[in-house]
Amino acid sequence: MAARRLSCLLSRSLSSSSSSSSGSASLLLSQGRRVNRFSTAAATEELIIPPVQISHTQHLINGQFVDAASGKTFPAYDPRTGEVIAHVAEGDAEDINRAVAAARKAFDEGPWPKMSAYERSRILLRFADLVEKHSEELAALETWNNGKPYEQALHAELPMLARLFHYYAGWADKIHGLTVPADGKYHIQTLHEPIGVAGQIIPWNFPLLMFAWKVGPALACGNTIVLKSAEQTPLTALYVAKLFQEAGLPPGVLNVVSGDGPTAGAPLASHMDVDKVAFTGSTDTGKIILELAARSNLKPVTLELGGKSPFIICEDADIDHAVELAHFALFFNQGQCCCAGSRTFVHERVYDEFIEKAKARAVKRVVGDPFKKGVEQGPQIDNEQFEKVLRYIRAGIDSDATLECGGGRLGSKGYFIEPTVFSNVKDDMLIAKDEIFGPVQSILKFKDLDEVVRRANATRYGLAAGVFTRNIDTANYLTRALRAGTVWVNCFDVFDAAIPFGGYKMSGIGREKGIYSLHNYLQVKAVVTPLKNPAWL
Repeated sequence: MAARRLSCLLSRSLSSSSSSSSGSASLLLSQGRRVNRFSTAAATEELIIPPVQISHTQHLINGQFVDAASGKTFPAYDPRTGEVIAHVAEGDAEDINRAVAAARKAFDEGPWPKMSAYERSRILLRFADLVEKHSEELAALETWNNGKPYEQALHAELPMLARLFHYYAGWADKIHGLTVPADGKYHIQTLHEPIGVAGQIIPWNFPLLMFAWKVGPALACGNTIVLKSAEQTPLTALYVAKLFQEAGLPPGVLNVVSGDGPTAGAPLASHMDVDKVAFTGSTDTGKIILELAARSNLKPVTLELGGKSPFIICEDADIDHAVELAHFALFFNQGQCCCAGSRTFVHERVYDEFIEKAKARAVKRVVGDPFKKGVEQGPQIDNEQFEKVLRYIRAGIDSDATLECGGGRLGSKGYFIEPTVFSNVKDDMLIAKDEIFGPVQSILKFKDLDEVVRRANATRYGLAAGVFTRNIDTANYLTRALRAGTVWVNCFDVFDAAIPFGGYKMSGIGREKGIYSLHNYLQVKAVVTPLKNPAWL
């Protein structure tokens, strides 16, 4: 399935019937009762039993699933209830050492870097086909461990996962250097070589998609990998690692270690035999990763970090459409998106109308068991994030922002939060400055374009921005004035495989996806050879 914008796929999934799926997952979903809207009942109804078995909880090192060197495990949870669903191998420095040694041997001595690019592409394509074959199980496992709506995972994220690997498979045999003219009798060529062993650390909000953003370009370029999954969501990375084995990936090329950041992530970032590190997560942790990489072997680092993205609604906007798009930009994935449109700037002439309609849309949002048909919002990832969001809501109330709706917990178990809307938000309030990472919409008022550009750019972040206007001149002015890595005009969260993604300022270093992501995993070597009596120069 070709990659399309997540908003389109999600909208389609929410309106489709369960007949679009097959097998046990569809049967269970179709048996679930439709939930009430924005009510405690939505979070307290009888929960659906996930239609998938947890079969992989060990590390994958050198082609084998193995226990942690220490023998320790840590719990993986169901955020719908807070209950333990699995015990997963808990990695530490010794497990990282074993995984790096396997990756190094696979790179230095194994067949992967020496394999033709065409053969590597065939393995990536076989993996993408296996993802499509097992999409229902993967979507169910992602929902069970993460809490995101099953329909979102199945109809938006799994097709994108397969599309990303089809995309990078296409790049594998198109990576090449250049012949460079020079002054003098020399033949100069550049070689684009794999960088070596790549350390990769992925977050918990989009475990499968972030796996693809990291693993896809690294493998296409011929590298080997040690990947550390997020400690909150270790299960799907292990599942797809098994699929890579089925696709024919040689042992040691992809190694997956589960564990905490300080005990597994830090040893990976500081390892002297890792040639490159890529990290997605918070800005504060990104600083630590960068320091560890610099203090060890000065390995290059790619960082995709936090955001506080402005979503600017101009006075000429179609308000009904703008309300729906701003709602999606903030509340998608329980608000747990680094690029969420979390500062909604609305022109003063349409501000009051927008507030009333934004409040009405939030009240109608369907919150509940993410396995149930029609649910738009599941629980937050864990208790830590749940409490963090509630603290920010209290901070918004204490700073005299107007609480239009929401603001509390839904139900008595799990990590469900009411969709929350604040109006009369000021730039100096915490809810307007900090990355909340939850279902909290902050709506601010502006008078003119110069003002909103100044205020939108007055942040340490620069990951993304949204612009909603019917005027092409306004759109052109704002897209060039906003200091952000992505600006969506009259749309949001468009994530095609070919579109680069990354941030300005403290939102990161480098770009993911598209041709730009390949640069992260290649070294450029210049080769100079003298020419004797050349026919031409």
